[in-house]
Amino acid sequence: MGLKECTVFLKKISELVLNEMPKADYSSIFNDFAESEFFLIDGDSLLVTCFCEKSLKQGQELHFFYLVECYLMDLIRKGGQFAIVFFKDAEYAYFNFPEIIPLRTALILHLQQNTTIDVLTKFSGCLSQEWEIFLEKSCPYFLIVADEGLNNLQTYLFNFLIIQSWAMKVNVVISSGQESDILRLYAFFMPSKLKNQEFLKKNEQKIENAYKTLIKHLEECRVLVLATLFGNLKWKNIMEETCETISLLKQLWPEGSDIRRVLCVTSCSMTLRMYYHFLENRRKTASDEKTNIQKVVNNCLTLQEMEDLCKLHCLSVVFLLHLPLSQRASTRVIISPWIKDIQTFLKMKKWCEYFILHNINIFEFWNLNLIHLCDLSDEILLKNIAFYYENENVQGLHLNLGNVIAKDYEHLWNTVSKLVRKFDVGKPFPLRMTKLHFLEKNPLPIKDISKEKMPNLGFIPVSSEVVHEFVGDILKDLPFLKSNDPIVTSLVKHKEFDELVHWHSHRLLSDDHDRTKCQFDEKSRNPYYLKSAQKYYVFQRFYGNSLESVSSKLIVTQAIKPKNFSEPKSKKAKETKAEIITRENKKRLLAKEEQKEEKKWNVLSFSIEEELKENLNSGIKNLEDFLKLCKSNLVKVKVEMVGLTACLKAWKEHCRGQEKGKTTKDLSIAVQMMRRIHSLMEKYPEFLQEADLQLIARCLQYLGFDELANSLSPTEVAGDDIKEKKKNIYSVGIGPVRFQLQYMGHYLLRDERKDPDPRVQDFIPDTWQRELLDVVDNNESAVIVAPTSSGKTYASYYCMEKVLKESDEGVVVYVAPTKALVNQVAATVYSRYTKNIPNGGSLCGVFTREYRHETLNSQVLITVPACLEILLLAPHRQAWVKKIRYVIFDEVHCLGGEIGAEIWEHLLVMIRCPFLALSATISNPEHLTEWLQSIKWYWKQTDSIIEKNNASKRNDGYRANFHKDYLRMKQSYKVRLVLHGERYNDLEKHICSVKHGEIYFDHFHPCAALTTDHIERYGFPSDLILSPRETVQLYDTMFEFWESWPRAQELCPEKFLHFKDKIVIKKLDARKYEESLKAELTNWIKNGNAEEAKMVLRNLSPNSAFGSENMEKMFPLLVEKLRKMEKLPALFFLFKLRDVEQNALNVSTFLKEKQERERPPQADKEAHVMANKLRKVKKSIENQKAIDEKSQKKPRKMDQSLIREAEYNNLLKILEKNLAISQEYTYADRKAVDTERTHFLPTFLFFSLSLSSGPARLQERTDLPRAEQEQTLKMVFDRVQHSMKGGELKALAERGIGYHHRSLSFREKQLVEILFRKGFIRVVTATGTLALGINMPCKSVVFAQNSIYLDALSYRQMSGRAGRRGQDLMGDVYFFNIPEPKIEKLIKSNVPELRGQFPFRISLILRLMLLASKGDDPEDAKAKVFLEALPEDFGAALNEYNMSVTKDFASFLLIVSNLADMKQEYQLPVSKINFTGKEYEDSQLVSHLMSCKEGKVAISPFVCLSGNSDSDLLQPETPEHVILRTIGISHAQVPVLWSQKIDGQGRRMPLNAYALDFYKHGSLIGLVQDNRMNEGDAYQLLKDFSLTIQSISVSLRELCENEEDNVVLAFEQLSETFSEKLKKV
Repeated sequence: MGLKECTVFLKKISELVLNEMPKADYSSIFNDFAESEFFLIDGDSLLVTCFCEKSLKQGQELHFFYLVECYLMDLIRKGGQFAIVFFKDAEYAYFNFPEIIPLRTALILHLQQNTTIDVLTKFSGCLSQEWEIFLEKSCPYFLIVADEGLNNLQTYLFNFLIIQSWAMKVNVVISSGQESDILRLYAFFMPSKLKNQEFLKKNEQKIENAYKTLIKHLEECRVLVLATLFGNLKWKNIMEETCETISLLKQLWPEGSDIRRVLCVTSCSMTLRMYYHFLENRRKTASDEKTNIQKVVNNCLTLQEMEDLCKLHCLSVVFLLHLPLSQRASTRVIISPWIKDIQTFLKMKKWCEYFILHNINIFEFWNLNLIHLCDLSDEILLKNIAFYYENENVQGLHLNLGNVIAKDYEHLWNTVSKLVRKFDVGKPFPLRMTKLHFLEKNPLPIKDISKEKMPNLGFIPVSSEVVHEFVGDILKDLPFLKSNDPIVTSLVKHKEFDELVHWHSHRLLSDDHDRTKCQFDEKSRNPYYLKSAQKYYVFQRFYGNSLESVSSKLIVTQAIKPKNFSEPKSKKAKETKAEIITRENKKRLLAKEEQKEEKKWNVLSFSIEEELKENLNSGIKNLEDFLKLCKSNLVKVKVEMVGLTACLKAWKEHCRGQEKGKTTKDLSIAVQMMRRIHSLMEKYPEFLQEADLQLIARCLQYLGFDELANSLSPTEVAGDDIKEKKKNIYSVGIGPVRFQLQYMGHYLLRDERKDPDPRVQDFIPDTWQRELLDVVDNNESAVIVAPTSSGKTYASYYCMEKVLKESDEGVVVYVAPTKALVNQVAATVYSRYTKNIPNGGSLCGVFTREYRHETLNSQVLITVPACLEILLLAPHRQAWVKKIRYVIFDEVHCLGGEIGAEIWEHLLVMIRCPFLALSATISNPEHLTEWLQSIKWYWKQTDSIIEKNNASKRNDGYRANFHKDYLRMKQSYKVRLVLHGERYNDLEKHICSVKHGEIYFDHFHPCAALTTDHIERYGFPSDLILSPRETVQLYDTMFEFWESWPRAQELCPEKFLHFKDKIVIKKLDARKYEESLKAELTNWIKNGNAEEAKMVLRNLSPNSAFGSENMEKMFPLLVEKLRKMEKLPALFFLFKLRDVEQNALNVSTFLKEKQERERPPQADKEAHVMANKLRKVKKSIENQKAIDEKSQKKPRKMDQSLIREAEYNNLLKILEKNLAISQEYTYADRKAVDTERTHFLPTFLFFSLSLSSGPARLQERTDLPRAEQEQTLKMVFDRVQHSMKGGELKALAERGIGYHHRSLSFREKQLVEILFRKGFIRVVTATGTLALGINMPCKSVVFAQNSIYLDALSYRQMSGRAGRRGQDLMGDVYFFNIPEPKIEKLIKSNVPELRGQFPFRISLILRLMLLASKGDDPEDAKAKVFLEALPEDFGAALNEYNMSVTKDFASFLLIVSNLADMKQEYQLPVSKINFTGKEYEDSQLVSHLMSCKEGKVAISPFVCLSGNSDSDLLQPETPEHVILRTIGISHAQVPVLWSQKIDGQGRRMPLNAYALDFYKHGSLIGLVQDNRMNEGDAYQLLKDFSLTIQSISVSLRELCENEEDNVVLAFEQLSETFSEKLKKV
């Protein structure tokens, strides 16, 4: 491929990449919980991004390295796991930039030598085979790469890297435009899409040829550059020259040295030799061409002049060696550039530095200190020295160097002299032998920062007990203005104003609670509002009933009696006559109930026995359904014995049949037989008669378990006449233990308590659940960590019930992380409880950002964290706050999340009542509990102080306020930790493979995710649980790979101690066996058998194979496969909204196409004919009805009317049958579809029947069964008929499909949730919205898309949905299109630890101080703060405002700068290299050059090296690294709004004008098409924007005195117009 053809193709690649950039998502590249995916950073992209940073001046290397390390440190602090890769070919891009070549080499060496970061340099290029193999093995989630290089050629190289990454299914993150906060790093994320993967496959050869052509062109450029500088010296010659110079230096300095000294003397000597050679070549060329030699020489600088420049360089290096950073930061900044004539020499010198650093390995056995690779030269310092010698020194300013510096400089120059050898370079002094000015003439050569001096300000004194108590001694080190300072006196007001009202109009200021939309006006008598309220309550109860089948409970307030702790407990009183009568009555009732159940069984037994004979599985299901409803143990034993007898008979018949056919036995019958035996032996042993035991023994004997049968009934076994041959026919062929573990694992009985708890009526709670009830009864707090669906939420409802019973005033607050969970919990409360509350009070209230309902008027408030914080900090809501008795935090692990994480911490710290903190996934619950306990101890001390202060007042009114005081007194400050680690259901994992266009499933053993190194370091993860069959598989594999295993017999399932002689093996026994095997495998690794252990783990891995098929097209086949395996209902988790919707639609299309292919050709025509007949008959019926009503007489011809009705019904049935969706073409539950066939009929049928009445008319039919479920569909569909996605969701629901994500309205989400739980929908694609507590249990969970958000935490949350308690004893988790290394990481990684992030924002501090000074209760007032009033004419331009705020922030930074840890500030963040030291005072020249000390207080000393000063803080969007990093203050906290967004390189970042565009055309589809936004995301953004405009509008109206103010009116009109446009969507 020629260069021209190559350029055309390169532009095509650039166009592909550029087209993808506007579609990039700007999102966090780290997940929420600080455990990063492994990712890669392209080293050259990192170099270019930092090199082009606008605060960096060219030639300032230490500042450059500081920028690199700041960026890397930010990644490390956020938990980043990464490697940096430098490709060898990438070096070619810098041959036109010689100043960068040695910098790149030094960067690589520095990262390798001085940090622990993994730096990869072995790959030749991004298209190399080694690179592909590395990507396949390491499986990085993304690669950080630059979008633009230093020139087009480097940009092409970056583009090659981007498309190669996409082809290898590695996502790309752009290095520019990144922003950072406490936990996250936001960047432009470009995912690997199928079309981009296919681009490389289609153009593979072209891409390879273009890459080779580009590299060849760059190599030619290198040759040309070197020829220009070094003449006839080739690359090899220069390398030899370098090696010779280094070898000579090692002889001169045998004791070793520092890299700065070494590079200084070697580069100077080599450059001088090369320049000498260059001049000789020029002379020779000029001589050969017979040109004017003198003219040629005059065009080049003399060798002596270059020697002077090298001397200045040596002196600058000596300065680097001796001056600390604190002194260097004060250097003058010379802004004059170098003259053009010395550029050749400077380029030559940079090349020489590169050659030396490139051959650093020659120093391998020499004592070379490489610590200061980051500070090899300082061009700004060199210019400073040059300026002094060619200007100030010449003008008569003679300053001494100082003895140490002079001596060190002399040593370096003498070494240069010895290394040059070919000619004499002169003596060290004087430094300047020539008069040439190396710097260009400039009228203002030195940067003057005195004009930009920042004002020296101080803090305004504040008198506040709160401030003094919490801030402590910090304030004493800060400057404060005196009380008589004019600034302070100007702030003093003659009278104090109340911050709760406007300072002029005295109108009450509203808060966020008031501004939130009210669900409906509860106080209004308007019929519309009353009807709305009624509909709301009806639906809430309906929604709650769909969540759980619990009958509603009427709560009655119970009087609380104070306990008299002084009286001793009385002995048990004698049973009274009334109690005896009650007990006897209960006995009679139980006996009567037992008789009823026995009669019921006698009636049903015949049909069930017949069913058992015809179809064993169906009969067993009916039998178990009866057992669930039966309460009599005697009857249960009879039922179980019938089932056992049927199973034995079926097994014998099956085995006889198998003997004839010689096929494998169906062990499912044997499993059912053992299940009956388990149930009888474990649940009802006291009811079993001798005959029952004999039958059980006989069953065991038939299964081949003679020893167990003998232990149960020896006489039965001895007298049995089963011959040996027959035994072999009936035997299962394996031991009883292996049979139970391998085939009955999920049926094994759990250890459950049998003693009921009087506090719980619906079920018998486990021990850990009883502990939760004790916590609530004792008014204690608790951190509760238990798996999903384990029953931890029950404690929440018990807590609510307790508070509701105690009084009509106490409040329990339930804090949920999402609005969806808020709605769900609210519905459950309405469904569970009813209570008549006096004074217009309400049982349940809701408060979210979008709406509020009975927020302050309810006893149970369901809310999100941010809204509870609003109420807790609102000064005039404190009366309500004091009513709070309990706060329940659901999904408390969200305090490590992305959005609002700090608010969770605020709430946990601020609440003073007991709390329950619930989660399924916290890895450090002990640490969290300790922290929460420390908070409670603090509140205990505070409350005791308040109690003493208020003791007298309380005593005076004690009797009147007994109830309220008693509730307050009995609070406990104890925080318990309640842990429960056992899932009720087993989870098994499977990898989906694609082979030859078909979907296959391979079982994934959890141990396959582990390595011997992982087990040796960390052991087995605490939640890595094996199912019983996986435990047996582990034993078999261990036995296979170590033939001489000493404990093989001891740990054999049949010989294991805990299984010995047990007929019934329980789940706990299997767990003990699992732990023993894990401990044994760990011992193998620790005791020298690691190789055997490696073989075991390797052999457990599945042999999965992913084809090259389009996985999006394979998705419907995956769903179909799960349906055939009876693994539905299932949740399919994806992480992109578009894919969530698209995959659901693809599955629906797949079913429709399948139906169309198999539908009879005349069916549609028949349907239309039938619909026309229906319409005519219906019209005839309606006409007759109208005539009858008009005549007001009894309708005549009744028989004819009945005939028409019958004809109508008959036609309708035929049409329904024609249009009905067969079970093959829908995933909905067959029974549900049959029941609801009216509502699932295609839409056109309804229009054919009646445009006016639609489906509602059909509902009048009386022949449809289960009217209640009919109403279900009508209710949920009616609620979304006008919503954006309602029609689409309804169409999908016809096929049993749905999708669920954050951008759906709450009604649309509820539709999917309700129909899924009812069985109408059995396939749901979803994002992580279903991971946080939403009650949608299923049989299977499928992870169908890899994402940064699929981490250890979300994996556990999502996979926990698999396995419905009470329905499935086993849950299945499937991985589809997820790389195997990622699967292994998900399974073995621990859940990330929760980390505190309590940022004190200015708004939070002001709100706390306002609360302290203006709370409802005057007893709580602690502070008086004087704040400057807002200016009267607040209408300045945006930029003016920004600059004003920025200036204030800069002044604030100056004030607090003395709080910085300067020891750390003089240290590089990652390598921890120190640049501290005593300032050098013996040199007059140093003092003169380092004289700019002012204006460098609040910015990093490393940044000062580039000539930056405090005045740079006033620039728009100052980068974070400019500020002193140990102050802990981020520039992001400044409340400014810049009209333009600028990246670190000073480039303008375009902003999406979605809000303005929507305001213009009002089309959501337009935003999707033109602005390239996802429809759901666009809607959410517009909704947020609308709420923001509304808040601004309300705030301005309250704050402005002038009712007709144009700004206020404009915002009100904008808010109203925008809201109207959004409603139309």
